[in-house]
Amino acid sequence: MNDLFDLWEKPSSARHMIAGWYQWADAGEVSSGLPEYLIDTTQARQIGEIHPDGYYLFQFPGTHDLLRPIVTLDEGYRIALENRRNEFYVSETPNSRFFIFIGDEPHMNVEQYSSAFLDAAESLGVERVAIVAGVNGPMPYDRDREVSCVYSLPQMKEEMEGYAVRLSNYEGGATIGVYLADRAESRGIELITFYAMVPAYDFSGASSAIQRVAAEEDYKAWYDLMRRLDYMFGLDLDLSDLEDRSAELVAAWDSRIAHLKKKMPGVVEAYMEEVNEKFSEQPFDPLGQAWEDALGDIFGDAGEMSLSD
Repeated sequence: MNDLFDLWEKPSSARHMIAGWYQWADAGEVSSGLPEYLIDTTQARQIGEIHPDGYYLFQFPGTHDLLRPIVTLDEGYRIALENRRNEFYVSETPNSRFFIFIGDEPHMNVEQYSSAFLDAAESLGVERVAIVAGVNGPMPYDRDREVSCVYSLPQMKEEMEGYAVRLSNYEGGATIGVYLADRAESRGIELITFYAMVPAYDFSGASSAIQRVAAEEDYKAWYDLMRRLDYMFGLDLDLSDLEDRSAELVAAWDSRIAHLKKKMPGVVEAYMEEVNEKFSEQPFDPLGQAWEDALGDIFGDAGEMSLSD
């Protein structure tokens, strides 16, 4: 029994967790939407939750709708009141088993919240936590998303370099993912936060009518992250739906940019050309990596045989 969380089931066969949060800076709904998508598509079942007490503000000037729980009334009677979610799920597919966490980012008492999250992960026997998140930035919408990475243990660096990521050199306010990585290190827990860049374009300098253009749900970012996580955790998930949604999203971007080009002739072309010139793509190629690993094993064994001979 733990005062900070409840786990009413502890599946022994799952060892990895994918986690995300509803948060104010949820670019492309990567952090909130991707875990929800996995819960829905894999028919995951809830097995626990973090108690929500003490982590959330009810009011703060200018943030009325952002902080308070959402209530639905019908002729004066409350028919629904949304509570804060901090829930653990287990997904059991024919090929894999893994945990999923979806939560509301805490406003305060983050130290206690982090302890609750990591305590629960340890209680479940989780060997590695992967947090997903998104950041807005001017990158080509039709290219593989740039993915940056934060990891908890120094010895994880070499492995992370194999996932076509940029090892972050960020300095500034900590996100919940970075904070948890810091706290996970003291416990020896492997925790990674992947940040996918979500295309966002600022045309405010050219037109007062068009300030900023960005994707609400960046399925391409979801897909590019899941390709990495599927390979990392050996999940063998069917990602064809996300691949199809990615293609549809790119097509929608094509139409949107074409429309903007008509409204701002020359301006959009120049802007997008600059975005493309500054972008350096790092495609993730798990088959290529697997082939390199296999060759290494073969030549490694051959080398050992020749030495023993």
